Amino acid sequence: YFLDKSDKYDSRDVERLQQDDKWVENYLIWRHDVVDDTLKMIDESFQWRKEYTVNDLSESVLPKWLFEIGALFLHGYDKEGYKLFWFKVKHHTRDPKQQLDKKKLVAFWLEHYAKRDHGKPLTVVFDMAETGISHIDLDFVRFIVNCFTDYYPNFLTKIVIFEMPWIMNAAFKIVKGWLGPDAISMLKFTNKSDVQEYISGEYLPPHMGGTDSFKYSYPPLVDDDFQTPLCENGPITSEDEHESKEEIDADTKEAGELNEAQNLNQKKMNSIEQISKSEETDKTEVKPKNAKKALTTFKGPLLHISPAEELYFGSKETGEKKCLIVLTNVTKNVVAFKVRTTAPEKYRVKPSNSSCEPGTSLDIIVSLHGGFAASLQDRFLIMAAEMDQSSGAGVPELTQFWKEVPRTKVMEHRLRCHVIESSKPSSLTLKDNAFNIPAKTNEDLHIQV
Repeated sequence: YFLDKSDKYDSRDVERLQQDDKWVENYLIWRHDVVDDTLKMIDESFQWRKEYTVNDLSESVLPKWLFEIGALFLHGYDKEGYKLFWFKVKHHTRDPKQQLDKKKLVAFWLEHYAKRDHGKPLTVVFDMAETGISHIDLDFVRFIVNCFTDYYPNFLTKIVIFEMPWIMNAAFKIVKGWLGPDAISMLKFTNKSDVQEYISGEYLPPHMGGTDSFKYSYPPLVDDDFQTPLCENGPITSEDEHESKEEIDADTKEAGELNEAQNLNQKKMNSIEQISKSEETDKTEVKPKNAKKALTTFKGPLLHISPAEELYFGSKETGEKKCLIVLTNVTKNVVAFKVRTTAPEKYRVKPSNSSCEPGTSLDIIVSLHGGFAASLQDRFLIMAAEMDQSSGAGVPELTQFWKEVPRTKVMEHRLRCHVIESSKPSSLTLKDNAFNIPAKTNEDLHIQV
């Protein structure tokens, strides 16, 4: 394929294919490990990517009104923790002159998300409430379907169709013909009474029977749920703040006792040796009890962030309510940072809006409020940008800095929540994980131990 059609591919895609095993694996999974079918899909998707200039799509090259109407956007998660890709059909009208730009908007969102969240699959929601004949566009629906079946491998979990008008019944028989047997099983026809089988009420708007108060607006680009900055004290009263301080002090004491016990068993527990040393060094500082030495580090251009991808919380049973994020400034300037979350009512963060001196590290403590439990759907966003030497680092200066800093100068990194649900004995937990969930890594098991 490459020898015959090398001029039809973007060289960046070819280079990525040679380096990114996960991408190749997704193509193979989506084509059931049939190599010829996989190669054919790669060939077709690469030609499509070049035709639609996917690698170069950005807000600046698409008409602003496309973003403003709010027909397509990412927001919220389904019950399995997959991101929701919304298509508000009532905001779409057939117009051949606009069709290419609208298709490029779909490609923009999919590529934007694929690069941001390392290709974690999506759930597509066709919200067909208040739609009529003028909104029905089978060519556009087919394009969206093709993006998932032919161009973005292993990227679709399900298609939730909400309140499809009866007039569309015949049309969707045609759509089923495009999908093929595998994708047909992903179609979920719903209405107000059963849509919550797939999406909980917190991520459904009121007209779908939910409680989500999210209102689409542009700008800024609504590409995630990090709209509300976190406060250090959270939404709970100062009395609770005092309570939290006592909890942290108790956790510090527990961490110290745990260090002593671990040091006694170092010869028997070689796998925990590094963690024990880390805790011994840090035991005088106020840190959560599960704040062990991070096993992974994201190496960004401004900050190195540990852990790299996931914050580990325990279940309500285990009672582990705090996690540690370590930021290291790798520049020669002061770096301002702030932290946001998809669930600001659950968490408090100290510090949540501050700065880090050149070459130094800073600890951020993420803690849960009273009765709340961490969820797999919860996400954190760390934003960072370099400050001028002359700028101050007080609250007023930081507030002004974030108002003025260009978006292109801001580094963003996202963290997921990893919740250890079970409090079973570790031997049973390890057995279950080893045999039933083969995708679990040694690193996950190490942290669980």
